[in-house]
Amino acid sequence: MKFALELDHLAIVCRSIEEGVASVERALGARMSAGGKHVAMGTHNALLSLGPDVYLEVISVDPEASPPDRNRWFDLDDQAGPPLLANWVCRTNDLAAALHVAPEGSGKPMAFCRGELAWRMAVSETGRLPYDGAMPALIQWDTDAHPCRTLPDVGLRFHSLDVFHPEASCLLEVFPALKALGSVTLRHGSQKRLVARISTPKGMRVLR
Repeated sequence: MKFALELDHLAIVCRSIEEGVASVERALGARMSAGGKHVAMGTHNALLSLGPDVYLEVISVDPEASPPDRNRWFDLDDQAGPPLLANWVCRTNDLAAALHVAPEGSGKPMAFCRGELAWRMAVSETGRLPYDGAMPALIQWDTDAHPCRTLPDVGLRFHSLDVFHPEASCLLEVFPALKALGSVTLRHGSQKRLVARISTPKGMRVLR
């Protein structure tokens, strides 16, 4: 089965959307845009363009939402620390084919929509992705609309992402499609962590 795979966006998890937005705006020197709510997950987000193809999402539990009848995505039910670059999301043109060969626990497709946006995302029943979240979440956009086409260009450009994990080589072997992501490198590390480099008008900045 053949399918395309590209980096779609980076996800910063936080205890409150206000805390997460303030952290990103300090780090990158740019103002974030309001996102929206994910009713089925009880979460909400804010967004920031990182160029024509990649964006940044700050996501947290929505205190005004009813608790969902399932675990929230991005392991948000257990988020207790400061804002953290915890997950990355890859888009594909064939979510079913990608999931067919993805590591066990990568999730099942769920449909979402908001305004002109419509997408399907693989959501794990536990809220956690394989390899402690070193495995990316998988998404398929079902319309031509995409956040990168509507977010204001604030002069930021995604440069690179390093994904560290003790079993990085195993993840690449199990899901070799990740090897084709030129701007993303999976590396051996003592624990799972993500490090993104973002070019800004004031120089290169790092998100962790």
